[in-house]
Amino acid sequence: MSKCAELTRRDILKSGAAVTTLSLASGVTLMAFGGSDADAAGADAGKRWGLLIDASKCDANCTDCVTACKTENGWDAHGDHASPETSSAWIRKVTLKDRQTGRKVSAPVMCQHCDTPPCVDVCPTGASMKRADGIVLVDKHICIGCRYCMMACPFKARSFVHEPVHDQSVNAPRGMGTVEACTLCVHRIDKGRIPACVESCEAAGHSAILFGDLKDPDSPISKALEAYPSIALRDDLGLNPAVRYQNL
Repeated sequence: MSKCAELTRRDILKSGAAVTTLSLASGVTLMAFGGSDADAAGADAGKRWGLLIDASKCDANCTDCVTACKTENGWDAHGDHASPETSSAWIRKVTLKDRQTGRKVSAPVMCQHCDTPPCVDVCPTGASMKRADGIVLVDKHICIGCRYCMMACPFKARSFVHEPVHDQSVNAPRGMGTVEACTLCVHRIDKGRIPACVESCEAAGHSAILFGDLKDPDSPISKALEAYPSIALRDDLGLNPAVRYQNL
C-alpha cells in the first residue's frame, strides 16, 4: 500500500469517529456477532457456510423467515421509527413472474455471502469483511457510513441505519450511521445452531431453506446441490455466492 493510500485510510478513520453516531443498548457490544478479532480468528477456514433455497417449497403467503430474522436480530424492534423508505431489511420475500408463462415463484433474498464480495472490495476502512468460513459481516466500530458497499451490492442486501435504534438484541448490535445486513445468524452458527430463518421455515413445515457446509461433500446441502440443478443470483458476475436457489 502506498504512503498516500495509507494516509487517506487514516484520515477516513479519523473522520468516521466524528460523523458516525452509535446508539447501543446496555451490555451490547458492536463486535458480539462474530466480528471480533478472537471470533474471526476462530472461524474455521475448512468450512464455508451457505444456504440452498428451494422456491418450489416456499409459500408465497409465508413470511416466517422474515419474522424470525427480525425477532432474532432486532432490526425491526419496537421503537425503531425509520420510515418504510429508510427501514432496514436483512431478508425480504421476492415474487418473480415469468412474463411468457405467467408462472410465479416466491423466495427469500438476503446477503448472498459471496466468495468475492464486492462490498468488501469497495469498503475504504475494512469494515466490510469476510470471515475465514465465508460469512460476510460489517465491523460497526470502523464503519463510517459511506454506503459504498450498498452501491456495490448487486442484491440490494444491505441497509443503512438512519434513525436511533432502541430495544436492541444482544445477538446483533446496531448503530445509527452504520450499514448492516444478514449475518447468517453467525452468533448461532458459532454455537453449533442453525440460522433463525432456517429454523422457522422448518417449524412452519416448508423446509424450503437448507443450511450447511458447502465444503463438506457429505453434508446434506452439498449432496442436494450435487443431485439437483441450482442457480446463483447474478451468476454472470462471478461472485460465487454461498446462497443457491432451486426451482426459481
